[in-house]
Amino acid sequence: MQPASIPTLTTQPTPGYYLRPRPQGFAAHICASPQNLGAVRALTRDELLGHGIAGDAVDSAQLVLSELVGNSVRACGPHVPLVVEVYVTSYGIAVNVHDPDPGALPMRRATALDCAEAESGRGLGLVELLAPGWQVRRSAIGKQVRCRVPADPGWG
Repeated sequence: MQPASIPTLTTQPTPGYYLRPRPQGFAAHICASPQNLGAVRALTRDELLGHGIAGDAVDSAQLVLSELVGNSVRACGPHVPLVVEVYVTSYGIAVNVHDPDPGALPMRRATALDCAEAESGRGLGLVELLAPGWQVRRSAIGKQVRCRVPADPGWG
C-alpha cells in the first residue's frame, strides 16, 4: 500500500501532478519538484513491479527517469512543466520525458563514469549505459527524450 502523499492512478490529482493511465503504465503531467519526482519514482516502481518487471530493471528505469527529469530542470529551470511516460512493452521499459524547450538538447559530457572527482556530468553516460540508443525528438510539447530500458516483461 502506498503512503497517502503519493498520488496513484486511482487517486485524485494534486496541484502540479496529474496522472493519466495508459496501457501497461502511465503518463504523469508534473510541475518539476523534488516531491513530484519522488512521487513519479515511487509510482514507477509500483507499476513496473506490478507488471512483473524484475527489481534491477525497475531500479534502472527509476535512475534513467531521475536523470532525464534532472536534465530538463537544468535546461528549462525549476518547476518546469513535464510529461513523464513509463510503460512496459514487449522489449522492456519505455521511459520518455517531454519538456517545453525544443532547442535545449541533452549533450553528454566527457566525464568518465568512474571519475571520483567529478560532481556532475555523468548522467547521460548512465542513461546510455542503462538505456542504450536513447533518442531526442521534437514533439508538440517541445522535445521528447525517449529511452528503452531492457527488461523481460512478466506478461510476455
